[in-house]
Amino acid sequence: MRWVVWAQRKAGEDWIRARELSFEQAFVLGCLIRSPGAIQRDIAQMTHTTAASVSGLLQGLERRGLVERRTEGGNERSKRVYATPAGIELVAGLDTAMAAADEAILAPLDQSERATLHALLTKITAELPQPTRS
Repeated sequence: MRWVVWAQRKAGEDWIRARELSFEQAFVLGCLIRSPGAIQRDIAQMTHTTAASVSGLLQGLERRGLVERRTEGGNERSKRVYATPAGIELVAGLDTAMAAADEAILAPLDQSERATLHALLTKITAELPQPTRS
C-alpha cells in the first residue's frame, strides 16, 4: 500500500513541480478555488497550519499573480483571499492528472480485480477516521 501511495503522491508532486509550485502552494490554491474569499485564518484551518505559515505562502503566490487579497466592507484589517484566473488556470487539470496516475497504477488489474480491490478498500476505509474538508 505504501508503494501505491508513493506512486500517487509522486505523480501529484511531479505535476505540481512542473508548474513551479510547492505542494503547499498548490494545496492553498485548491482551497481558494473551493472556498473563494476565505480569510487567512480560514486557510490556516483548511491547511492544518498556522496563520504565519499561510501568510508566507500567500505572499509568494501573490508575487506570482496567482492570488489576490481584497479588502471588503471598508475594513483594512480583514482581507479576503481569491485565486486569480492565472492561479485557477495553473492548477486546472490536477484532477485529470491524478486520474491518469490512478489508471496507470491500476493498469495490471482487469475489471473484476479492480472491483474486488475497490470493495476491499471500501471495507478497510469504513473503519478509518474520515478526513475533514473545512
